[in-house]
Amino acid sequence: MHEFTMPQWAVDRVMERRGRLHIHADIDPATTALIVVDLQNGFMVEEVAAAYCPVAVEIVPNVNKLAAAVRRTGGKVFWIKQTVDDDSAVAWSEWLGMMTPATRRNLVANLAPGSRGHEIYPDLEVKPEDEVVQKYRFSAFVQGASDLPQRLRQQGYDTVLITGTVTNVCCESSARDAMMLNFKTIMVSDANAARTDEEQNATLSTFLAIFGDVMDTEFLIQRLEANAALRVAAE
Repeated sequence: MHEFTMPQWAVDRVMERRGRLHIHADIDPATTALIVVDLQNGFMVEEVAAAYCPVAVEIVPNVNKLAAAVRRTGGKVFWIKQTVDDDSAVAWSEWLGMMTPATRRNLVANLAPGSRGHEIYPDLEVKPEDEVVQKYRFSAFVQGASDLPQRLRQQGYDTVLITGTVTNVCCESSARDAMMLNFKTIMVSDANAARTDEEQNATLSTFLAIFGDVMDTEFLIQRLEANAALRVAAE
């Protein structure tokens, strides 16, 4: 698991701008969606890795705990799958064109629909009521990448919890774009995985300072359960 402590500069900036550290501590569980980004074999199983991130395996228990808490308190879980298909060579030629031929072949083979690499990592607890979403860019929220924003809006979700891998690529891109589309956005510090501590820490500190909120799994579950209890008491 990554070693992470929010740097003081980020805390100071947040307190100056917002007046409190966790701007989304009053999260409404009923309008909250857990977004699990790219926790697929292609990032977590070395022999079929398009881009291997070993720490991603270590966050699986936290993702499962958080998914259970989101379901229990009235929210929903969305599993996002990075997908490279026949159209990607044209539709996202800029990205694929920056790779060596060997890297490109490996990525295409291990993120293609039907491949082992494209499958969700087997230790993750996907339930029948969850939704699985294909995405075709780093961000699940950028135009043309997926229909996730439309699904969320149609179902009444205005808050998203971002987990998955890689923290500073697909997770950060998704989180920033979600905030730009006016979703309340929280990155979960111990349920995101990068290749190094430095990349993890840079993303989370910048995200807290400017874009949204950062919480760990236990604090987030506490807030979900406390706010769900308040809702029940008020009914």
